[in-house]
Amino acid sequence: MKKIFSSFILAFLCQFSFAQIPAGYYNGTTGLSGAALKTKLFQIISTGTVDNGYGGLWTAYQTTDKDNFYENDNTVLDIYSENPNGPDPYNYNFGTGQCGNVGAEGTCYNREHVVPQSLFNSVAPMVSDIHFIRPTDGKVNGARSNYPFGNVGTATFTSLNGSKVGNSTSLGYGGTVFEPNSAFKGDIARMVLYFVTRYETQLSGFSTGNLLGGSSFPGLQAWELQQMLIWNAQDPVSAEEIARNNASYTYQGNRNPFIDNNQYVTDIWGSVVVDTTPPTVPTNLAASNPTSNTIDLAWTPSTDNVGVSGYDVYVNGIGTTTVSGTTATISNLSPSTTYNFYLKARDLAGNTSAQSNTATETTLAGAPAGTSCGAEDFENIPTSASNYDTRTWTNNFINWTATDARTDQPLNGRAITIRNGTLSSSSIGGGIKKITISTKLIYGSVAGTFTVRINGTSVGTVPYSTSTGTFSIDNINVTGSFTLSLTDNSVTGNRVAFDDITWECYSLSTSEIEAGNQFQIYPNPVIDGKLNVKGENLNKIKFAEIYDTNGKLIQKISAPFEKSTSIILNKIPTGLYILKTSEFSTKFIVK
Repeated sequence: MKKIFSSFILAFLCQFSFAQIPAGYYNGTTGLSGAALKTKLFQIISTGTVDNGYGGLWTAYQTTDKDNFYENDNTVLDIYSENPNGPDPYNYNFGTGQCGNVGAEGTCYNREHVVPQSLFNSVAPMVSDIHFIRPTDGKVNGARSNYPFGNVGTATFTSLNGSKVGNSTSLGYGGTVFEPNSAFKGDIARMVLYFVTRYETQLSGFSTGNLLGGSSFPGLQAWELQQMLIWNAQDPVSAEEIARNNASYTYQGNRNPFIDNNQYVTDIWGSVVVDTTPPTVPTNLAASNPTSNTIDLAWTPSTDNVGVSGYDVYVNGIGTTTVSGTTATISNLSPSTTYNFYLKARDLAGNTSAQSNTATETTLAGAPAGTSCGAEDFENIPTSASNYDTRTWTNNFINWTATDARTDQPLNGRAITIRNGTLSSSSIGGGIKKITISTKLIYGSVAGTFTVRINGTSVGTVPYSTSTGTFSIDNINVTGSFTLSLTDNSVTGNRVAFDDITWECYSLSTSEIEAGNQFQIYPNPVIDGKLNVKGENLNKIKFAEIYDTNGKLIQKISAPFEKSTSIILNKIPTGLYILKTSEFSTKFIVK
């Protein structure tokens, strides 16, 4: 919720907190700038430090991260779940909600290394330095993974307080990034700047992770430095940060100089001009060239005072992807379906324009069963990492999530390796008849299987062994949009690589339909909007679905003959249709 401090109390707290900086602590910094000032601060904050160990953080959080600033309820102040403008989605009590990564938000909290510990091999003293390790929700921590920080275009994950994972729209980087709630962007920036100052002599030995710069100065990759400087300017030092810095000094014996004196940021790395002007609205959006599952878009570009970084594409009001040019092909759509599209331009600072005009187009009839519909080759998965974590990425407008997964084991090129987690997709259009998957047991000696689920229902299993194999499941025969998931590793602890998933689309066609011998429909053609069915055990039929000949679902009824032997058609136009039930399928005509 909103901070409870009045301006008077806030001013008093700031004065009191600044007074706690030890006299002479920053002696020797006057007149310095750039790399020389950064090195002097390194010397100051590296002196007199105490390493209380990784386990000591749990106890330290009770003084460094207690919520006395928002709800003021003494719960854990979690920057990945705190809602600065309203009620928190959940809260944690100290000591009772600790854990590692979990499957749902609000289950428990753990220790988030703002600079991922995999970059420095989890060694001391970095692994237990409280100045950049915050207590955060386990689910959101896992979703953040090892991604650098930046502005997100299309989110593949959004936490309950608005923190999100997705493609970067930050200038100079196009990979996957994590964007925290805006109220804590400055906090993140000052923790990252602390890290590259405190450990400047060790940076050359750390992995970069598309974040660190590999040298003592400037310490960060150019694009990430620019983003941190912008966030530092946009979100000034808060009373909460000041109090945390003082408590961390008591616990660990050193301070974050960029909280004590934010001018040091400018003195070392220079100033930035914060862009608050959004781009102009993109115009003349047009949709064209429909196929059964794709539609092309084109538009006139926007302008911006600094530069346009991309365009967010919305399909039926939902953000689907971000593109850098002025054309896009939207795929994985359903056949014979009308879609509405609009755009928003985004600039290099993350400002977005108002929405464009809306363009409308309808996909063509479904492709015949057995036509190749899509593939996932895993070349877009996150940067290679050997730890097991939640990984998210986007390819061909499909969002993918792999839990308990690593990304460093190849199969046919890059592959995703899953231990006891799952692989799941967002909605995919076009139906599915057959799926083919390549597998290999990377670590472990006992062969096993993963369950393949379509729309949450098992359609079979794919085996794996120590040899690479490619396996198919046929006759799935699901029409329309679907979700795909791989679940239930049959051998706990086995680490299995998956690659080259391909699927064939599926839509009903009249050549596939055969009337059941024990059921009859009448009259045919239907002339009064009522379709009658005759046969034994009609009350055992679980569902009835009516499709047009393009495979588009027109009407669905659960337990259709529980109380009647007729189906009332909902204003279906004249034409040829298919009745599909749990027991039989047949064609009929409406006049």
